[in-house]
Amino acid sequence: LRYLTKLFVWVIRGTPLMLQIVVFSFGPGLWLDIPIRTTFQKLLMVCIAFIINYACYLSEIYRGGIESIPKGQYEACQVLGMTKKQAFFKVVLLQVIKRIVPPMSNEIITLVKDTSLASVAVSIEIIYVAEKLVNKYVILWPLFYAGAFYLLFNGLITFLLNRIERRLDYFKA
Repeated sequence: LRYLTKLFVWVIRGTPLMLQIVVFSFGPGLWLDIPIRTTFQKLLMVCIAFIINYACYLSEIYRGGIESIPKGQYEACQVLGMTKKQAFFKVVLLQVIKRIVPPMSNEIITLVKDTSLASVAVSIEIIYVAEKLVNKYVILWPLFYAGAFYLLFNGLITFLLNRIERRLDYFKA
């Protein structure tokens, strides 16, 4: 099961998100004869593609965070008489969370920006609508506003994640 999971994560991380969105949006209709016609169904399939893609990336961040904890932490917990479950949740996981917040922040910001790729399959995405307005009225302002929206939204996310990171500075001496 471990090798199958590693293979799956490798394939998902090694292929473009755009390709995954196309496969999830149009694949069921082509291969399984499952019609995906409504905007809601298309949006659901795009969301599934995003969930699978980012779950693979986040799983590697968590794996790296867990593996970065020195073996001595586990041994110290064992000496104190803690069970493996207690050691993980009361000692190791707290250190892992602190270590993975910065890379998780990057992935969350990238996820927000990658939502523009949904325009391949769904016509209600912000960049798609802005492009339609640009083509219709021959003005660039809609794209500017869409970019400003992404900038402000990511600024808010960055602010919130920085606050979380500062609150997790409980290991500083």
